[in-house]
Amino acid sequence: MPRVLAPEILDHLPVDHPAARRSRRDLRLTNALMGNHRWLERGLRRHLRPGEAALELGAGDGSFARRANEAGLEVHALDQTCPAPPGWPAQRTWHVADLRDFTHYADYPVIVGNLVFHHLSDAELRHWGAACRDHLRVILASEPSRRRGSALLFAILGRLLRADPVTLHDARVSIAAGFVGHELPELLGLGAGWDVRCHATALGACRMVAVRTA
Repeated sequence: MPRVLAPEILDHLPVDHPAARRSRRDLRLTNALMGNHRWLERGLRRHLRPGEAALELGAGDGSFARRANEAGLEVHALDQTCPAPPGWPAQRTWHVADLRDFTHYADYPVIVGNLVFHHLSDAELRHWGAACRDHLRVILASEPSRRRGSALLFAILGRLLRADPVTLHDARVSIAAGFVGHELPELLGLGAGWDVRCHATALGACRMVAVRTA
């Protein structure tokens, strides 16, 4: 099925709106069930070199970045709307900015994206890749897998878990805007000079590990 972008409700709710808080709670549970944070942490342990800093795009409430820092990894964060959460470590930078306009990618050779790249159109992904890939050494991404089975699975799990209506709506939209196969690295222009591996999981993730080789 073709990739289709549509607005997600959570992106337009105030950070402290009750529905936004419930939806972020649902996202934490979704990430736990899908194993996204565990997979990303393993990827950072494998690829982050001593002295390097990673940047998480769309860090949200900081759940992953906080976990990674507590595990001894250096992870900074960027989010368009959410401020640094309480207790955010002073030695790590929390950037409040749109990833499309962020100008400090050269400071971060490793990028982590969890359920964030699907928010960008094909044209925006091409532009981001062209602007950023020369500064990067590693990109780790876990995105929605654009498959009918993913939509059916989340529809069932969402209702069993009593997910907020915002979550149920945004999950359908996210899956429709997700990726299959090697679509994401192709849109980012990760061709010659990159070792790229993509795979889909049974629980609806489309994952990419991209490492510069030249």
